[in-house]
Amino acid sequence: MLEIVPQALRNIRIRSELISANGLQFEVDVCGSGQRLALCLHGFPEHSFSWRLQLPMLADLGFKAWAPNLRGYGNTTRPEGMEAYRMDELIEDVAGLIEASGCKETVLIAHDWGAVIAWQFALRKRLPLAKLIICNVPHPQAMSDAFGWQQLKKSWYVLFFQIPKLPEMLLGKDGAAAIGRMMRDTAVDKSKFPAEVGEVYRRNAAAPGALTAMLNYYRGLLRPGKNNGNVSPKTLIDTPTLMVWGEDDVALSKSTTLTTHRYVNNFTVRYLKGVSHWVQQEQPEAVNAMMSAFLTDQPVPEYSKNQLWQGT
Repeated sequence: MLEIVPQALRNIRIRSELISANGLQFEVDVCGSGQRLALCLHGFPEHSFSWRLQLPMLADLGFKAWAPNLRGYGNTTRPEGMEAYRMDELIEDVAGLIEASGCKETVLIAHDWGAVIAWQFALRKRLPLAKLIICNVPHPQAMSDAFGWQQLKKSWYVLFFQIPKLPEMLLGKDGAAAIGRMMRDTAVDKSKFPAEVGEVYRRNAAAPGALTAMLNYYRGLLRPGKNNGNVSPKTLIDTPTLMVWGEDDVALSKSTTLTTHRYVNNFTVRYLKGVSHWVQQEQPEAVNAMMSAFLTDQPVPEYSKNQLWQGT
């Protein structure tokens, strides 16, 4: 197996395992044990490593905390072909992992592309969820409600990624150096993304076939097929849901969150002003406090830059 995360950066409480689900082998970062699963889904162009600051907190709350590398990432199976990355397959990956855990209860926690999958998983009610936590990706109908010229300008890269081969060539140049810089370049607090952290994401993207797999998520989403599962995006979600949103997101506007309460019956949102898209890595203390409170049925603290969190 390719060592993407060096031992020096690994939390000693987190171990990596290979777990079979949906016909694939998933590389999963594991922390804690028990009958309650906290399944953390990473985004693009990330890695299970992006949850390193949350897994111990979740384990301390009594969860079996899992952060899988999604299909095509890390040492997880990398299927070929755009069709392998359609939403139906991605949802079955999540279902397979939940079933493989053997747990009696599941909390789904997700960021970026992982959150795209998580919203669909909850909309389709594929398996029961005790709670849902979303980081910096809008509910699909709330996104549609707010979509306009300003958001289209922010989303230009989604259209660019549809071009065959060219995105791989540009992003893969110099050993995927651009991926290694991406988070630091777009973060507000750049100190949270030192060179050694960027190197993890660069190595992940530089693996043979990895960039094509990562981009196929975007390509599969916009191609005709069974991606919608015949479920209206206006279908009410009954799962208690927390949204944590870094307001200084270069790709997604805060306006895309504003109608979410219409589509989620039990909804809490916390905005982090002056924090980027990479919210759980950039402000882990505040995000962990919010997640912990939500998962233990306590008031979810507010965030301010002057006083790290309020309302505890």
